Amino acid sequence: MNLFLTEPGDEPFLLDELRRAFPDAGHQTLGAGLVRTDAVLQPSAMPTMAFARQLLPLSEALNAVSIREWSERLFEAVGARVPEGQPWRLHVAPHYEAGNAIPRNPSPLLRGKERESERGAANGAGENRVQFIRDAFQELLRKKRRHLLRALETDETPFTGHTTLVQLLLTAPDKGLLSVALAPLPWQLRRCVSPFAKGELPVASDKAAPSRAFTKLVEAEQRLGLRIAAGETCVDLGACPGSWSYVALNRGARVTAVDRSPLRADLMANPHLTFHQGDAFKFTPDAPVDWLLCDVIAAPERSVELVLDWVRQRRCRRFVVTIKFKGHADYAQLEPLKHALPGLCEDFFLARLCANKNEACVAGTVR
Repeated sequence: MNLFLTEPGDEPFLLDELRRAFPDAGHQTLGAGLVRTDAVLQPSAMPTMAFARQLLPLSEALNAVSIREWSERLFEAVGARVPEGQPWRLHVAPHYEAGNAIPRNPSPLLRGKERESERGAANGAGENRVQFIRDAFQELLRKKRRHLLRALETDETPFTGHTTLVQLLLTAPDKGLLSVALAPLPWQLRRCVSPFAKGELPVASDKAAPSRAFTKLVEAEQRLGLRIAAGETCVDLGACPGSWSYVALNRGARVTAVDRSPLRADLMANPHLTFHQGDAFKFTPDAPVDWLLCDVIAAPERSVELVLDWVRQRRCRRFVVTIKFKGHADYAQLEPLKHALPGLCEDFFLARLCANKNEACVAGTVR
């Protein structure tokens, strides 16, 4: 089965997306943050699901009692399926549901680290257990399949067409789901398959930023696999109080900030910032810029039209734009982006970020 992970509570919105994209397939919520689909995901028609954090393609249910048994099951799967000489990545993560923190029939053989793992599981985390499974699994590779260990990648950069992804998701200490997506499938399905475990990223922290809005731009850069660089040009629409301009200026970029109200005083005094007072939706740069940045408060259809206009006119090379919603009924406003951007962009993503509230982010590179 194909299993999607979403933010708990967002299951109905992901189901709506799946029904619009695959009306003839079956879709079902399996638990908090877990949605199953029977849809055949064709790499030639890469799906875009804004409310999906992660996809486990062709996943299968597994059971194991001990950390040693989990590591052996994982070792068997990797040894049998992962091609030799190819780079591959491993995600082992917990996704425990309420009541699943302790196995129904805990093994009397658990001792030492495994008992410590169960204590960690009891508080709902499960992080101890998955770390011990990773350690035991890599020790097996070290002893028996060193060539696979050497090919194991530990970075979280965007996938290439040569990367295989193995995901083990524990839904309880003794139950889990395994997905082995052979190259080039992770790259082909990269708008749904994330290089980050469970598709989650820690929210950034910077007390010097004008507001917490900067966290959205930082996360979008990480997901895009690109950072604003020194010397690049940026237009920041709806910039006040200046959190996105703050990020770009700290990177050494030159920023044109557009808003009806000025930014924070220190940003206004920055020699690399040009302030244009006016309507963000009416601004047009004199020449194409490297980055369009936009976190403006507006109706979602206006922000969608803005993105498509800038991309079609090639006013920017890259873009990061927030689409803000008034209510749940607005979520379908994202559909035009899903249909138009594949033909306009070298690559893009459309997602509800970990740093987002009732909003989504679209970011990409213009073709």
